[in-house]
Amino acid sequence: MGKSLILPLAGIVIFLMLWQGVANSIITSLGQFPGPVQVWEQSKNLVDEHNRARQKEADFYKRQEERNAKKLAKNPDAEVKIRDYPGKATFFDQIITSLYTVSFGFFIASIIAIPLGIVCGLSEKVYQAVNPIIQTFKPVSPLAWLPLVTMVVSALYVTEEPMFEKAFLTSAFTVTLCCLWPTVINTTVGVTSIDRDLVNVSRVLQLPPLVHVRTIVIPSAIPMIFTGLRLSLATGWMVLIAAEMLAQNPGLGKFIWDEFQNGSSESLGRIMVAVLTIGLIGFILDRLMLAIQRRISWDKQAILR
Repeated sequence: MGKSLILPLAGIVIFLMLWQGVANSIITSLGQFPGPVQVWEQSKNLVDEHNRARQKEADFYKRQEERNAKKLAKNPDAEVKIRDYPGKATFFDQIITSLYTVSFGFFIASIIAIPLGIVCGLSEKVYQAVNPIIQTFKPVSPLAWLPLVTMVVSALYVTEEPMFEKAFLTSAFTVTLCCLWPTVINTTVGVTSIDRDLVNVSRVLQLPPLVHVRTIVIPSAIPMIFTGLRLSLATGWMVLIAAEMLAQNPGLGKFIWDEFQNGSSESLGRIMVAVLTIGLIGFILDRLMLAIQRRISWDKQAILR
């Protein structure tokens, strides 16, 4: 185990040294480009800001509860209200928002893409009809989708008591559109690559279509389906940051944009913290999906039984 850590640690140390050396030679309009030390300081500042904000939030609700308690003591029939905390979202709040947004978009994409990929894999005619559409929209940049999604959401999502903010839906649906294609393509490949022995067994047993899909197709195609899901999630996470910047939906993308617009001497360091956080979260999400994929084993004999 010790030897397996030497090279990664050496790579990290060399990277940090090169980063610091390059940062020392770059002077921007906002000051010195942040090196590892400055980024570490800003990360601690963001943690402190989050803790102070949580304390202010707790005090805010405590004061309301005390006022309401006094009001009810004087008049038990009095109507009391609890107002929401009006404080600004912290860096960690933005992380949670981004994770929620990408999960929402990724989930919608998955429930569309997996059935579509299964149908395309089972039917050559459906695949030939759908494939030109997939190949046309697959390379489209998320920035091209964003204006269209924004206009569609604004036109169709009209309600006096909205469940979701329009900016949130714009970001989430943009993620959905960009997450579709890797899952559709890999699911299709997985279904068309099913072992012929399994297909023959299904024909001999004359399994109904839905039973065939549930017992033969899905278990056999699971590895490729999860490969598509991993690629889709990685794509969606990258797309989300750009979407949040342009749609001004709360999240890490908006945090970066706000810091850039702020233009303070600390902004570059805070942006770099966000960049590193985005990379680490992306890595963790990918490892999580890979761990799930490895736990789902493909066992031909088990399926035959």
